[in-house]
Amino acid sequence: MSEIDFEELAEIELQKDEAAHAIMEEQKTTFTPTASEDTKLSIHHPYYDVARHGIVQLAGDDNSGRKVITFSCCRMPPSHQLNHSRLLEYLKYTLDQYVENDYTIVYFHYGLNSRNKPSLNWLQSAYKEFDRKYKKNLKALYVVHPTNFIKILWKIFKPLISHKFGKKITYLNSLSDLGEHLKYDQLNIPDDVIRHDDNLQCKQKGKPPSSAKIPPPRPPLPTQQFGVSLQYLKDKNKGQLLPPVLKQTVCYLKSKGLQVEGLFRRSASIQTIKEVQKLYNQGKPVNFDDYGDIHVPAVILKTFLRELPQPLLTYESYDQILGITSVESSLRVMHCKQVIQGLPEHNYIVLKYLICFLHMVSQESIYNKMTGSNLACVFGLNLIWPPEGASSLSALVPLNLFTELLIDFYSKIFGSRTVPGEILP
Repeated sequence: MSEIDFEELAEIELQKDEAAHAIMEEQKTTFTPTASEDTKLSIHHPYYDVARHGIVQLAGDDNSGRKVITFSCCRMPPSHQLNHSRLLEYLKYTLDQYVENDYTIVYFHYGLNSRNKPSLNWLQSAYKEFDRKYKKNLKALYVVHPTNFIKILWKIFKPLISHKFGKKITYLNSLSDLGEHLKYDQLNIPDDVIRHDDNLQCKQKGKPPSSAKIPPPRPPLPTQQFGVSLQYLKDKNKGQLLPPVLKQTVCYLKSKGLQVEGLFRRSASIQTIKEVQKLYNQGKPVNFDDYGDIHVPAVILKTFLRELPQPLLTYESYDQILGITSVESSLRVMHCKQVIQGLPEHNYIVLKYLICFLHMVSQESIYNKMTGSNLACVFGLNLIWPPEGASSLSALVPLNLFTELLIDFYSKIFGSRTVPGEILP
């Protein structure tokens, strides 16, 4: 079959998808720009014309501690309203910030239609544009809600795609399947995708869509370490201010990992991470020597921070932290200090302990390549996130800058406040 025949077949399949979706949902599916635009995005952003649609988003970390980037087709406006060359440039611009680390892409296929789809030539040139630099550290590509259109594309691109890259692609038919690989509550999944997923599940069960009741959360175990508050950990650990997971991972990494190149950049086995979390949550001892991988405690530390019910830097500080970029350069360290001084005492003690350690890591950057800036890219979104939804890409610059300043100017920011009971690494 020729490439032209494949393209025609792909177009037919896409039209079938549209018809099926229209019947299933019985609702308007045209693009509504106000629903997905990033309201906090500066009009001075170099790719404002593309970024404002929210097609590409950073969405926290997956279960292995890898950064997750989402691509949502339903947020793509009609082709005459979007420069696809600019979209490709913006995607590369976004990935360039993370390709030095292991990362994951989640592609939400729902919403791609004959009005907003890029040309086949564009797709081919896009694949070629993403050279080894981008493919090397891409550890997983999840395609959510694939259709026959995807299968046709696969036949077209198969000669171009290496076997090694092909093994990174996983097709997922539902959001619950995606949930087995990462915590999708971080993903800021478009409402259209959630509704489509609900319709698909109901169709499979032969039932009309319904608003399913979410069961109440189960009470945590007395020994629970992940997903519980600092106060809960303090109460269950005889008044200790430092959570055991934090203290043990920091102590281990301080003794054996300070000079490891790429510390905190690399991921670890999902199965191993789950096993370690289970041991901690059951109150059983964890010996990181048993795993023979220095990245296991590094990922566990990031996972612990990310699974706190509220961010260590607190929701109340979120807007102040975002405001760092509007503060004059010479006053930014003082601004950081003021924000930190306003934290609850317990949060301050835990944060000071953590940042002291990250400052130590940055001091060994000649060996580990982890400068304050590199560490900030890894830890920024594990220390602060918005009260609702995921942080937008436009929020990354101030969040990472704030974190970088905490690490680089640790002594100036934390030196003047001492709290009874605080411990340093």
